Amino acid sequence: MRVVKPIDSSIKDEKLIEKRREELQKGAVSLFKQKGFHRATTREIAKAAGFSIGTLYEYIRKKEDVLFLVCDAIYDEVKARMEAVIDTKETSEVALHQVVKSYFELMDDMQDEVLVLYQELKALPKDAQEYVLGKEKEMLQLLERVIQNSYNGLTNQQLSLISNNIFIQGQMWGFRRWILQKEFSLKQYTDLQFTLLKSQLSQLSRGG
Repeated sequence: MRVVKPIDSSIKDEKLIEKRREELQKGAVSLFKQKGFHRATTREIAKAAGFSIGTLYEYIRKKEDVLFLVCDAIYDEVKARMEAVIDTKETSEVALHQVVKSYFELMDDMQDEVLVLYQELKALPKDAQEYVLGKEKEMLQLLERVIQNSYNGLTNQQLSLISNNIFIQGQMWGFRRWILQKEFSLKQYTDLQFTLLKSQLSQLSRGG
């Protein structure tokens, strides 16, 4: 993963920086969802976070820094919560179901954040995009390990595709919530997707 230079701050108190940037991230997500990154001004970003414009520039140097902080924080939250429920040594189908269930619940909790992430990621510089997407690859690797533990005989390509499918199915619950939630509860959606996943995995592991 390419190393991205940390965002400069004129504040030296690390705990205060963390607190203020968390407030900034939350305010920015709401604003970017409403207006988009490009249409939002730095003054509006500051207001959404409860800052003055002067205070904002104590914690960032340019507008793109805010978007990077938002994207980075979203992936960190998703990764931390997934790692909390994933046991890479567990080999049962029940464990895989728990991982899928937890991931879909997480995507339900973070619908707005994930929507902003994928709408605005392209506005980041290329090296920052690669850094953020590198975190996504780490999460996909966690899924691959759980799948591999539960089903033998899958090729690397099959593992990669299945883990990507699960990843997108979770995001789809948020992206297409306006239509899916008219037909399914989250539990119904999760159970049906897992039934389809089991069928696919069983066929592939038998060499079908």
